[in-house]
Amino acid sequence: MKFAAPRRKQTPESVVPMINVVFLLLIFFMMSATITAAPPFDLTLPQTDGQGEVTGELTLYLSADGSAAFDGLLGDAAWGALAAEETGAPLTIRADAGLATTVLAQTLARLAQIGQADVELVIRNP
Repeated sequence: MKFAAPRRKQTPESVVPMINVVFLLLIFFMMSATITAAPPFDLTLPQTDGQGEVTGELTLYLSADGSAAFDGLLGDAAWGALAAEETGAPLTIRADAGLATTVLAQTLARLAQIGQADVELVIRNP
């Protein structure tokens, strides 16, 4: 008596190569991404026709009501942390478009008092 040879079970496709590709893509995007902190306030930047390149390493945020934020700190704590920073590093100011010019002038005077002379104001193009 002859018995038929048992059928071989078909092995399922391996998902390991797909997992490897997805993992490599994940690493690629993590390495090439630039992660920045979200601004502490909702800002609408002032609008203009031209914008130079921003080179400041430090960022001071000013809200429409004149509140200051620096390095995750608000108000007087932000000013204290800014005063403790190295004065040679350029400072970038991201001020709301609704900020009064008198408040901006007072802010620039206060920055001069703590020795921060290199200041850039960020604007947006239309």
